[in-house]
Amino acid sequence: MPKKAAGLTAAKVSKAAAGRYVDGNGLRLLVRETGVRFWIFRYTLAGRTREMGLGRAGSEPGAVPLSEARQTAGELHRLVRSGVDPLARRVDERAAAKALAQQTAIRGVTFEQAAERFMLANRAGWKNAKHSAQWTSTLKTYAYPHLGDLPVADVLTEHVLAVLTPIWTSKAETATRVRGRIETVLDFAKTTGLRAGDNPARWRGHLSNALPARADVAPVEHHAALPWNEIGGFMVDLAQQPGVGALALRFAILTAARSSEVLGARWSEIDVDAALWTVPATRMKAKKEHRVPLAPAALALLADAARLRLTDGPNAFVFPGAVPGKGMSNMAMTMVLRRMKRGDATTHGFRSSFRDWCSEATSYPGDIAEAALAHVVENKVEAAYRRGDLFAKRRDLMTTWADFCGQPQARPAVKLVTRTG
Repeated sequence: MPKKAAGLTAAKVSKAAAGRYVDGNGLRLLVRETGVRFWIFRYTLAGRTREMGLGRAGSEPGAVPLSEARQTAGELHRLVRSGVDPLARRVDERAAAKALAQQTAIRGVTFEQAAERFMLANRAGWKNAKHSAQWTSTLKTYAYPHLGDLPVADVLTEHVLAVLTPIWTSKAETATRVRGRIETVLDFAKTTGLRAGDNPARWRGHLSNALPARADVAPVEHHAALPWNEIGGFMVDLAQQPGVGALALRFAILTAARSSEVLGARWSEIDVDAALWTVPATRMKAKKEHRVPLAPAALALLADAARLRLTDGPNAFVFPGAVPGKGMSNMAMTMVLRRMKRGDATTHGFRSSFRDWCSEATSYPGDIAEAALAHVVENKVEAAYRRGDLFAKRRDLMTTWADFCGQPQARPAVKLVTRTG
């Protein structure tokens, strides 16, 4: 039989001086010098004596009265006699309660809310507002109707397929982007503790078993590219076109640069004396600074562009738009091609023309051509050993390319341009 409580009364609990007072069944009253009173349960288990706090003692609101403290001590005393450690059990109960609260909170986060958190966390690193708008638009149009209100922790393969199946063959490119964005949101949710397990939107080894490959339902469409042996004649026609857009397109062709890199070029990036254009990492697709050697023809073109400067200062655009302080639109160079009625060419396609010329009309190694195009080395081992950017060899290559672009006659046959440096 448990020992009957004795020695304490409600009056003594409220009036006892500083010290420790025994009641029974391990219950003790602790009174500090400040007058603050606490209940303590003292017990011994496996040869180890421990004390467990039971709350503030007294009869005021929020305090534990003597009767309740005795009842709790009696229950804990029985636990100890059965071999259970009350303190260890309290730790386990609190951990379980915390886990349950976390799980409840997690299950309250929907896929749409997780997507919004991801976009908020990553928006600053995206190139422009258009990219952010595309994310929001595609998810809102295709993913949210099926997944938006679903707890992100509960998204399964069947839910992802419900989004993708209706558009997989009819809108292959869009469907591919939607799948990738769903996968990214779910990866983010797992990283932030909102879900667990494999990603049901992953392609390789998963959805690839349920959906046909994109190439089978919608062959990749390449940018229209002018044959390399027609570049010279095209450049003659292009030189007759007025406006900054035509200058920018000529510069893009001579440097084999992307349109976004050309349209965003500022005079602070140009070193005429060194015949060098340095594109900062923030404007490069691979987020890595790219040095572009400028051939004499490209420098002459920049001299023409300098005469069109609307504003001074190093931060001025090399190819300014109609609005002071603004660059040209993304469609500026495309509109030049339309005016020329050249439906057989695209701005990006001239990069392909350059690459074909490198392969078919010269003996420059492929890695130099790829470096000129600022392509990322896919082979991780090769990338680890390639420390430089082959700049000296690329200067020779770009000068040869500019010279070729200045020859209006078409070349009916392949002629190798041999370079050993």
